[in-house]
Amino acid sequence: MTPQQYVQQKAVASGSSFYYAFLFLPAPRRAAITAFYAFCREVDDVVDEVSDPGVARTKLAWWQAEVSKAYAGQPTHPVMLALMPLAADYGIEQRHLQAVIDGCQMDLEQTRYLDFAGLQGYCHLVAGVVGEVAARIFGQTDPRTTEYAHRLGLAFQLTNIIRDVGEDAMLGRIYLPVSELQQFDVKAHEILKRQYSDRFTALMRFQAERAHRLYDEAFALLPDADRRTQKPGLMMASIYRTLLREIEHENFQVLHQRIRLTPLRKFWLAWKMQALGRM
Repeated sequence: MTPQQYVQQKAVASGSSFYYAFLFLPAPRRAAITAFYAFCREVDDVVDEVSDPGVARTKLAWWQAEVSKAYAGQPTHPVMLALMPLAADYGIEQRHLQAVIDGCQMDLEQTRYLDFAGLQGYCHLVAGVVGEVAARIFGQTDPRTTEYAHRLGLAFQLTNIIRDVGEDAMLGRIYLPVSELQQFDVKAHEILKRQYSDRFTALMRFQAERAHRLYDEAFALLPDADRRTQKPGLMMASIYRTLLREIEHENFQVLHQRIRLTPLRKFWLAWKMQALGRM
């Protein structure tokens, strides 16, 4: 298997909404975003799939060293072998990859966030930086697009947090800020035990409203000059916001299940944005 085949398989196997936006990119940009996405999946899987925190830290340290070696001209992992020939062309810097690893390390050290400001710091590393790199790969021409990409990345990550409350709780993690749990009188043990309540629904509605505001803010920040190049990001936004609305429609029944969109629906939403420019 070539490095290119490896990252393609990694992207397809993830079943991610992001993959559907990649399909409409020209081949070189598609190759770059696929390799970068595969890197993000590799380091994220360390945290999600390795049960021993010590082993997970060792693996992330290996990735930190691998990134350093790769930027020194000595990549060894298939993901880095696929990514490095494209990194300079699309402005993918070592600091970007190290930031993503730093975000994954936070998952090993921290399972609660006291307030939204603290959660934003985490989201910046695991989603904002990813959005920044993606915008560059898609063809960013205006520096202001970086702010749009960070805001959209935050909206995506909050949508993920809302969707995954139950799954994260099974891993002992609650990303909903402690101050907001207290505001809505929702106890951590209720989430860990998958107990629904009107208080929990109100808390989740509060989270969803914030995510919707961030989507709107992101769209307002996107410069006209980059609206065409950033269509893949807008495709992902269409898919993610539709998922958020589906979760709202299901009254936030996210503790015992993962609410999803079908692959066909994701493809339709991506195509509609690409062909018609509509969400």
